Parts: sequence; structure tokens; C-alpha cells
Amino acid sequence: MNVTPLVWIITIAVTIAFFVYEFFAHVRKPHEPSIGESARWSAFYIGLAVLFGIGVGVVSGWTYGGEYFAGYLTEKALSIDNLFVFLIVMTGFAVPKIYQQKVLMIGIVIALILRGIFIAVGATLIENFSWVFYLFGALLLVLAYRQAFAHGDSNPADGRFMRLVRRVLPVSDEYDGDRLTVRKNGRRFVTPMLLTIIAIGFVDLVFAVDSIPAIYGLTEEAYLVFTANAFALMGLRQLYFLIGGLLERLVYLAQGLAVILAFIGVKLVLHAMHVNELPFVNGGEPMLWAPEIPIWFSLLFIGATIAVATVASLIKTRGDRASSVVAGDGAGASDGAVDEADVASAVASGETSGRAPGEQAR
Repeated sequence: MNVTPLVWIITIAVTIAFFVYEFFAHVRKPHEPSIGESARWSAFYIGLAVLFGIGVGVVSGWTYGGEYFAGYLTEKALSIDNLFVFLIVMTGFAVPKIYQQKVLMIGIVIALILRGIFIAVGATLIENFSWVFYLFGALLLVLAYRQAFAHGDSNPADGRFMRLVRRVLPVSDEYDGDRLTVRKNGRRFVTPMLLTIIAIGFVDLVFAVDSIPAIYGLTEEAYLVFTANAFALMGLRQLYFLIGGLLERLVYLAQGLAVILAFIGVKLVLHAMHVNELPFVNGGEPMLWAPEIPIWFSLLFIGATIAVATVASLIKTRGDRASSVVAGDGAGASDGAVDEADVASAVASGETSGRAPGEQAR
């Protein structure tokens, strides 16, 4: 795929322009976006990503188009998982609803910057060292295991990193609008808003570690890696408010992502074997018998895994809700039976004593 420096410059400039517009048009004035606003802009950004992928397929061939769509789906799924952690962070810091947009916007920009750095480093490593595919593959397999069996009960807002930050920085206990610092008694303090942004930035760094190796398992084109990441992050702020309640129902999202990461990890290892140059592995010769997984299969596998994880999550949470409602009705009926028994006992007691219940009360 031939991407000229001019195309890179235009792509980065347009990406920056979108985020600048987002800030001044939607984020600058604190407010909680409506469902309608969030739905419209989410549909716009998803449609834009799809049109771009079609453009890649038409201009550069559908092999690259398929790589882009596989990368976009993977990054979008990882970004939604990222949103879930953002939700935990903002709940832990009790960020007011009207200021959550600003936190999300800053977090998304930090994520794009960090991923851009990782993309550049990854492209350099891949171009010069084919053995890096072994490293990326092994890393993804480890991350897949952790993703599948993580308990998810840790709160990034109260982790070791944030406890260290609190020891280093003087922290105010209260928000002062959306300000990051505040002066009290002649001394400057950082507000919980700044702590939230620091926590979000740390989370972004952690997520970039599995995000970039994952997409490099689907395409070696740095341009496709960058654009897939950029489009996956665009509209993420609106998606947060659109599916905020649904996030808690995606109980199998972590397991679905673990399957995807493990699949890409295996794909990377197989590719590393196919282009092997390590002298202590097969005498430094490529293992041409190692199968190469085609991009169309990767695209179908990733899409099917996301669909299965989503449907299974919704079925599971719907079943749990139905069970809790039935249990609640049963408890209510039991309480009613107890109350009726108490009344009957009181009536019987009144009759035995030769007085009416009302007289007994007097």
C-alpha cells in the first residue's frame, strides 16, 4: 500500500480538525448530552468509518479494505471495553454528569496520542525485526488469559498509581466546576477533576499495550493501523452516553475480547513462523508449512465473536433480571403471608381475652 507523506499529513490534519470541532461545538460548554444527540453523532462517526473503509477497498484493493475493517472492529470492541473502565474511574471520583464529557474528550485525545506513539514504534520494529511478531503474539496470549480470568473488581481510581499521585500532589476534596486546580488559603491544590484525567491517562497507556499489537496482527500497514484507531476513538464520547446503561449488561465482553486477542496472538505466532529469521528456531529458516490465516476469515471471526458475546451478555442479564423480579415477588408474597398471620394471631388473642382488637389496643 503506497501512502505518500501528503496523504499522512492530510489524514492527521483532518483527525485533529474533528477533535477541535468536537471540543468547541460540544465539550466546551458543560452539559449532559441527550440520547438523540449521542445517537446522531455516533451514527455519523460509524458511517464515516465505514465509508473510509469502502474507499480503501476501492482505491487500494479489498485485501487492504478487509484489513482495515478487521482492525476497526477489533479497536472498536477494545475501545468499548475502555469505556467500561472510564465509567468505573468516573464513578470512583464521583465526576458530575455535566463534566464527564470533558474528561472523556481529554481521555480520548490522550489515547490517540499514546496509540500514535505505539504505532510508530511498532512500525519501526516490524520493518527491522521480524522476530517482533513472536513477541507481539506471546504478549497477546498473556493479555488474553488475563482478560478472560480477571475478576474486574479493581478500581483504577484507588489503585497503587493513584495512591502515589495523591501522596505527591496536594488534593482538594471538592470539585470547583471543571477547573483542574484551585487556590485555598494561599496554597494551590489539584481538584478531583485533574486526578480523574490522570487516572484516565494511565488507563489509556495500559490499553494501548494490547491495542496496538492486536491490530498489527491484522495488518502491517501503519496507515491502516492509525486510521482504524482514529475512527474507533471518534464518536466514543457520544457512545459512552448512548450505551452507558448497556455497558453494565455486557457481562461477557471481557471473555469475547479475550477470544479475539488469543486468536490474533495465534495468528501473529503463525506469521512469525512463516517469516522466521531467528537462528535458534528451525536453523533460521522460514517454516513455510505454517498456515497464514486469511484476512477474510479474521474479519468473520472477529465480527462473529463480538456478536456472540453481545447476544450472550444480553440474554444472561435479562435472565438475571427476570430471576430477581420473581424472587422479589416471592419475598413480597411471603411478607404478606406473615402480615396476615400476625393479624390473625392478634384477632385470636383479642377474642380469647374477651375484648375486641380495638378495645385491646386501648
